[in-house]
Amino acid sequence: MKIHEYQAKHFFDTYGIPTAEGVVCKNVNECVDAYHKLGGGTVVIKAQVLTGGRGKAGGVKLAKSANEAAERAASILGMDIKGYAVDRVMVAKGVEIESEYYISFVIDRNSKSTVLIMSREGGMDIEEVAAASPEKIFKIAIDPHTGVPDFLAREAAWSLFSSSNIVKQAVPLIQNMYRLFTDKDASLVEINPLVITAQGELVAIDGKMNFDDNALFRQPEVEALFEPTDEERKEQDAKSKGFSYVHLGGKIGCMVNGAGLAMATMDMIKLYGGEPANFLDIGGSSNPVKVIEAMKLLLADPQVNVVLINIFGGITRCDDVAKGLIEAFKSIDTNIPVVIRLTGTNEKEGREMLLGTAFHSAQSMGEAIRAAVDLSNRE
Repeated sequence: MKIHEYQAKHFFDTYGIPTAEGVVCKNVNECVDAYHKLGGGTVVIKAQVLTGGRGKAGGVKLAKSANEAAERAASILGMDIKGYAVDRVMVAKGVEIESEYYISFVIDRNSKSTVLIMSREGGMDIEEVAAASPEKIFKIAIDPHTGVPDFLAREAAWSLFSSSNIVKQAVPLIQNMYRLFTDKDASLVEINPLVITAQGELVAIDGKMNFDDNALFRQPEVEALFEPTDEERKEQDAKSKGFSYVHLGGKIGCMVNGAGLAMATMDMIKLYGGEPANFLDIGGSSNPVKVIEAMKLLLADPQVNVVLINIFGGITRCDDVAKGLIEAFKSIDTNIPVVIRLTGTNEKEGREMLLGTAFHSAQSMGEAIRAAVDLSNRE
C-alpha cells in the first residue's frame, strides 16, 4: 500500500523527522490562501499522486508570488501523471538548498533484512544512480534484534556527510526513520531529497512510504489512508470472496485452482504467444456460486476475449468441478469462448459431463493453452 507525500510527511513530523512546511490544497483559491499562510516568498507547488516521476511530468513547479502560485496550481490540478489524475497539490515552503542526498529504509529480500540505503546523489532516480554508478550507493543491513543503535547511526551518517554538525542532526533522523519503519509495518521509508539548507539544517524535502498489506489489520491509522485504484478494488473484492486475483492486462482470462498451477499456466500462455489477463486462484472449491463470482470478475475485464479454466483435481474431484461449472454457466450469459482442462481425480467422468456443452474441452494443459491462445488471436 502507498500513501501520498503529504501523508508520509505527517508521519515524519510525528516521529521528529524535519520537513519543509506545506499545506495540501484541492483548488486554486486554497493554493493562494496557502501561499499567504506560508509567509509568501518562494513556494513549491507539488502534485500529490501515488506514483513517482512527478517532476519530469511537470507536476512540480516553483512560484514566487500569489499570482504565480495560482497559475502553477491551475496548470497542475487536473493533469494526468502516469494514469493518475491530480486532484490535490501541496504548497510547500521554499528552501535554500546547498546539497541533496538520498536515504531510505527498505525490505531487501536477498539479504532477508531491512536495509538502509544512502547516496550523495539525491534528487535523482536512485535506480539510475545504482545502475550507472553503484559505488555511489551505500548499504547497511539492519539486524532486527539490535535495530539502529547510536554507533551504527553515526557510522551511516559519517558515510554520507563530512560535517560534524550535520552528522549530529543525521543520527537521530536515521534512528527515527527506522523507528517509523518498524512501528508502522512499512516496506519503504524514503527521503529523496534529504537536503542541507543554506542555514546548515537537514530537511526532508520529499517523502515516500509504502506499507505491508498483510499488516494493515494492526495499523488502522495507515489503513484509513488507503486510496485503492480500480484494479486494487477488484483485488480487494476478489480477496473478500476467497480468491487470489492480480490484473495483468492481457486477453486470456485465467481461472485456476492452486497458485503454483496458476503461475505455470501464465508462463505457458506466454510461451505459446498469448497474454494472460490475470492471475486468479480460486482454491479447491467447486462451489457454483464461487465459479460464478470468478467468471463475473474475469468477464468484467473488457480486454478478455477468451477464458481458460485449468483445474487439477486432487481432493476436489473433477466431476464435481464439471458439475459446478455447468451449473454456474446457467446463470452466465456470454459469447466469450471458454476452454476447460480437467485432470486428476475422476477426470474421465468430468470430461464426459462436458460433452455437448459450449465449452472447449482439452485433455492436456498444453492442448488447452494452445486452444486458448488460438481462439484469442482469432477474436
